[in-house]
Amino acid sequence: MRLDFFRSRPLKLAAAALILAGGFAQAESRHGIAMYGDPALPPDFAHLPYANPDAPTGGRIVTGEIGSFDSLNPHILKGSVPWQLRFLAYESLMGRSYDEPFTLYGLLAESIEVGPNREWVEFTLREEARFSDGSPVTVEDVMWSYETLGTEGHPRYHGAWKKIGKMEQTGPRSVRFEFNTEDRELALIIGMRPILKKAQWEGRDFAASGIDVVPISSAPYVIEDFEAGRYVSLKRNPEYWGKDVPFRKGTNNIDEIRMEFYGDGTAQFEAFKAGELNSNREFNVEKWNSQYNFPAIDRGDMVKSIVPHQRPSGITGFVMNTRRDIFADWRVRDAMLHAFNFEFINEAMTGSEQSRITSYFSNSPLSMQAGPATGRTAELLQPFADSLLPGALEGYELPQSDGSARNRANIRRAIDLMEEAGWTVQEGVMANADGTPFTFDILLRSGATEEGAIADLFIEALKRMGVEAKVISIDSAQYKERTNVYDFDMTWYRRGMSLSPGNEQRLYWGANGVTEPGTRNWMGMNSPAAEAMIDQLLNSTTREDFLAATRALDRVLTTGRYVIPTYQWNISRLAHAKKLKFPEVVPIYGDWIGWQPDVWWFEESE
Repeated sequence: MRLDFFRSRPLKLAAAALILAGGFAQAESRHGIAMYGDPALPPDFAHLPYANPDAPTGGRIVTGEIGSFDSLNPHILKGSVPWQLRFLAYESLMGRSYDEPFTLYGLLAESIEVGPNREWVEFTLREEARFSDGSPVTVEDVMWSYETLGTEGHPRYHGAWKKIGKMEQTGPRSVRFEFNTEDRELALIIGMRPILKKAQWEGRDFAASGIDVVPISSAPYVIEDFEAGRYVSLKRNPEYWGKDVPFRKGTNNIDEIRMEFYGDGTAQFEAFKAGELNSNREFNVEKWNSQYNFPAIDRGDMVKSIVPHQRPSGITGFVMNTRRDIFADWRVRDAMLHAFNFEFINEAMTGSEQSRITSYFSNSPLSMQAGPATGRTAELLQPFADSLLPGALEGYELPQSDGSARNRANIRRAIDLMEEAGWTVQEGVMANADGTPFTFDILLRSGATEEGAIADLFIEALKRMGVEAKVISIDSAQYKERTNVYDFDMTWYRRGMSLSPGNEQRLYWGANGVTEPGTRNWMGMNSPAAEAMIDQLLNSTTREDFLAATRALDRVLTTGRYVIPTYQWNISRLAHAKKLKFPEVVPIYGDWIGWQPDVWWFEESE
């Protein structure tokens, strides 16, 4: 890989840039880029369609989080970080519109160019782009950020970096990336990397940083105050460089964003009721219907909002670690799925108000279709027919119970599956031929009250087939350390899915994650079929091929029986202060990253 860092004086830099640029074919500079086709918004768009350009500024939004934190650097593997910092405290060359499946518009970059087959991408920085300390964002900052993230940063950045064959400065404000592999999404992925200030990290160990370094970034918000494990407060930068950039019009309206941390969900909800928080997402419909009747709601100071969306369900539930021998056999995992009495649990937890996740991309056009695989999807899967698990080609549905506590039919089927895998009930205990009992731990983060309640109901069901399981609760830092290295039997797992799956799918399901720490392949799956489907969706040139590849991937994942799924959330439920407002136009992604608090505002007159 060639890395050309220019550190000479401006006159020499400009001359060198002209020489470098001379060898490149001319391409068309554009204001945005889409995965397929053209961006929906024209070059002269005034603002994102779901932003209110006339929104007032001021006020504060205070939300609650469960757990703790010991780092302010969201770009490394080490430490536990408030997840919002990755999105609120940093900017990238391009910004994503959440009203289109996958389209980026210029943010730090004023324009983007790509090769005929997207074999390279070039960005030109805005001249006015500045960090929060007033210093300009330079090409050197950009190049240093990409190399540092790709070599010392979190593993989620490493995959794209390895696909960059050449990175070089092509002008005073321009940088080009040439790729060493065919991957149409790379041009977009590169545009979404956070840009850091190189000078802030000189003489520091980037991968070891914690709370001793408050980031300097170009984002609209800066960290003003924090107490490790307790709260983080971000303030809107009144000197923010990009307030007139079309992508930013009508966004970042709230003066303060504050995250408060609590030991468990009960404490967080009580804090919301007491007015310590002024916005709260509710994931349990039964609780939404029965417990949001406290005085602030009755007075109208707090309101309840339902926000629809059109994104996939993703996967949420208990993931089984196939690196552990007990879960390596798919029949054992299938037995766990049969023993998990979703219908009974759903009634106990939500009054049967929430539907179940049926596949990783359910609730969207990307999901596997009912019945046998057909057409292009079947064609893509056929070369792997011998290695696919039952249901991938023939059709698959999750086990359903009769809703009773005993779940007799499914427990019988679970015992049969365990027997096929070499486990039998011996004097009331599920054990193998050597007499070793089948036992496992369910690892949970401390304060995960709802997940713990679901686990307890599952454990009771497992007792009926002679299986012993127990919950192990640990603090946030320990939980992150153990899940980073896959040190668990079973744990709670949530992976959101977008309408534009791409390179992140490798981080989720790629074979490298079997041994490489820090990926999201918590189940340890190693599936050539899944890898091939990811390759196909990344390089599809038509919407039809992309749909077929994603539906085929959904079949491989779902029939892998890696996760015991629970409910899906087809809508978002937010209770919030009446003074907190959001636009009437909701993007297709709904209540997603880039919506709250980005386009919300605070009306003092309310």
